[in-house]
Amino acid sequence: MTLFVAGLPYDVDDAELLEIFEKFGAVRSAKVAMDRETGKSRGFGFVDMENNEDGNQAIELLNEISLGKNGKPLVVKQAEDRPKGGGGGYRDNRGGGGGGYRDNRGGGGGGYRDNRGGSGYGGGGYRDSRGGGNRDGGGDGGYNSR
Repeated sequence: MTLFVAGLPYDVDDAELLEIFEKFGAVRSAKVAMDRETGKSRGFGFVDMENNEDGNQAIELLNEISLGKNGKPLVVKQAEDRPKGGGGGYRDNRGGGGGGYRDNRGGGGGGYRDNRGGSGYGGGGYRDSRGGGNRDGGGDGGYNSR
């Protein structure tokens, strides 16, 4: 059972997250989400418990308790499956879309962006299962109606 844990103090690392949840049973993995640019914690993570009973006990006993000095209560719940496929597409007057066609791995980005500037018409697009740069519908930049 994979658990989503939010409200973590920003100084908690993977080892500390593992230590917290090991008290409830065997843990396959514990991972704190890190910001790619700064390398700092994003304040949430995922814990993969070996069995559902231990996971449910951890949810029951850790949800809404406070850790550390920040005083924020933890949110501990069963993680939801990630949606499949790309998202986004055409968005008029509100900024561009993201996603598009997604086959196995990879995925498109960009889309059509109207009135606000940005990546323009047809950025991203189609990316096949090899992860290559097959782009149908144009390259980055391009059309901006403003």
